[in-house]
Amino acid sequence: MHWSKTQSRARFNLATSGVAPFPLRELPVNLEEFEINGDNSYGYAPLQQAIAAHHGVNPECVVESAGTSMANHLAMAAIIEFGDEVLIEHPAYGPIVDVANYLQANLRRFSRAEENGWAVDPKEVTRCVKPNTRLIVITNLHNPTSVLTPESVLREIGDIARSVGALVLVDEVYLDAVYEDTPRTSFHLGPDFVVTSSLTKVYGVSGLRCGWILAQPDLAWKMRRLNDLYSATPVYPGELLSVVAFQHLDLLRERARRIAEADRKLLRDFLKQESAVSAVDTKWGTTSFVHLKNGNVDAFLERLRSDFDTSAVPGRFFEMPGHFRIGMGVNMEMFAEGLNRISRALR
Repeated sequence: MHWSKTQSRARFNLATSGVAPFPLRELPVNLEEFEINGDNSYGYAPLQQAIAAHHGVNPECVVESAGTSMANHLAMAAIIEFGDEVLIEHPAYGPIVDVANYLQANLRRFSRAEENGWAVDPKEVTRCVKPNTRLIVITNLHNPTSVLTPESVLREIGDIARSVGALVLVDEVYLDAVYEDTPRTSFHLGPDFVVTSSLTKVYGVSGLRCGWILAQPDLAWKMRRLNDLYSATPVYPGELLSVVAFQHLDLLRERARRIAEADRKLLRDFLKQESAVSAVDTKWGTTSFVHLKNGNVDAFLERLRSDFDTSAVPGRFFEMPGHFRIGMGVNMEMFAEGLNRISRALR
């Protein structure tokens, strides 16, 4: 996150993770009806109901949070105790691993292999799980690769977790970037599943910090009480705007979809032409994880930024130093020129 905030900016910024910001002026909202202060004890009821309706769950299972990162923090902090074993995918989104380490969990990893298309392999999870594992953590769509884990595999992961008395935490912040036959949330697969998500990546309203957790009511209440330590009172205008966003999700989503799909076509053409790099082809998502076949990725990206004013995310932040992540869904012209500049830098 420090790198993202201080070193990722460039004229051609491919170091993004979400879609382009949705302009407030295009959101059908009457600002005269908004207030700075309002009632919220443990969740703003209209927002909780909107989140619950979006996922088809009971509002009692919804916990508000300040984005998905705080949702992951709250979920892990409520589930695990000092020294509990947590099994997390590799490669992984760095802040998820950081939270487990911060909470002083006993961290174990299971591999998502590139030669297997970065897929979750239940046999690998079974090999790595232990009798004292208390939590299995995955992202779906996978960050950084955008690989989708199907429901059948998630069910197997649930069975594995149940066999040792563990829960499964699924970060679904990118799942709605599956624009056709969008999978239902894995929360419906059973009480062993806890889900985190937000409007930050797929809908272009990151500034609202509208995140949430789906958990069984008793665990959800524990998370709400725990949140008193972190962000006891949400930003009320943000909650009001988030309700409006939920009322117009299709508008926000379709605007981003057009750009993301155009960018993905450009990426496929780029990868066909460039023999120096490769990436697992994925149908959905806003990120791609690119393998630099020869050379030092950090040195390449530094040259890319200094000489070509173009940025991408170093793979070391995902524990894969031979890769880099690029983002789609912001601006097609910028993305096309960014890929062109990567080609020039490779040469």
